[in-house]
Amino acid sequence: QVHLVESGGGLAQPGGSLRLSCAAPRLIFSVFTTYTMAWYRQAPGVQRELVASITSGGTTNYGDAVKGRFTISRNNSRKMGWLQMNSLKPEDTAIYYCNVYDDYGSESWGQGTQVTVSS
Repeated sequence: QVHLVESGGGLAQPGGSLRLSCAAPRLIFSVFTTYTMAWYRQAPGVQRELVASITSGGTTNYGDAVKGRFTISRNNSRKMGWLQMNSLKPEDTAIYYCNVYDDYGSESWGQGTQVTVSS
């Protein structure tokens, strides 16, 4: 089932900030540390979009829509990751999902957290 726990979503004004958290309490440490962590988002009627990812070694990647505004990070010892979202825009409004995966087809997802950017 769901292996990840997300938090930090909510309402922000344009130009504001939110910080999303992703915890993996069901994954043992040795497994979590091999996984890439990623954040995806999905708005109604729109295909799921990659927001950001970070490898087990700390290499990051960002979708073009959020590059320069969002920052992904992780702490393997805590089995947690974060997505810092700055300079928010209304088009950032979506449900955000945390995801971890390895190179062999294993993956886990969170249930999603709503982010709404509106005046």
